[in-house]
This record gives sequence, structure tokens and C-alpha cells, in this order.
Amino acid sequence: MRTMRIETGEPAADFDLARRLAGSVAQSLLGECTCLSWRDRNSGRESPSNASDCHGSCEVPGYVEYAVTRGASLRVQVDGETFDFLFRALGEFASGTGE
Repeated sequence: MRTMRIETGEPAADFDLARRLAGSVAQSLLGECTCLSWRDRNSGRESPSNASDCHGSCEVPGYVEYAVTRGASLRVQVDGETFDFLFRALGEFASGTGE
């Protein structure tokens, strides 16, 4: 998995800013994509919610494992590891034809 690290330059960047920046980076690298999971270290929130609860002694946090097992190919970390987003390109799912 490719990891990109970006810094906002803002002393107190919020989740929405980090999400927008990460999404822009992901779209420029992957094209049409979706965020499979994320973590906001400051607030202790993650998605999917409580994904790391059963991973207390595991090396890989639950939200990361969730995304990796679902095809994540890009990890965008904002302001160190304050905000962490994992993305997957939509690829064949993006056509919208349903065929």
C-alpha cells in the first residue's frame, strides 16, 4: 500500500480540513475512489466505529485491517498521524452501468 503524508501547516487543523485534503490527494492519485476507513487521533474517533476494539494486542489497528482486507491501496496521513485515511479506487465499480 502506498502512503502519502501531508502537513496542513495549521496548528489546530480539524477533521473536515484533513478529510478534504486527503480526499483531494486520493482523487489525484487514484481517480474516482472511496474512503474505506479513517481515524482522528485527537478525538479518538474512527470509522468503522469501534473497529479497533478487538485489536488491543494486534500490530495493525482495526480500522487499517478493515480497509486493507477490502482493497485499500492508498493511505493518506495528515499532520503526522493525527488524521489517517485509507482509500480504494472504484475501478470497475465506477462505471455505474450495473452490468
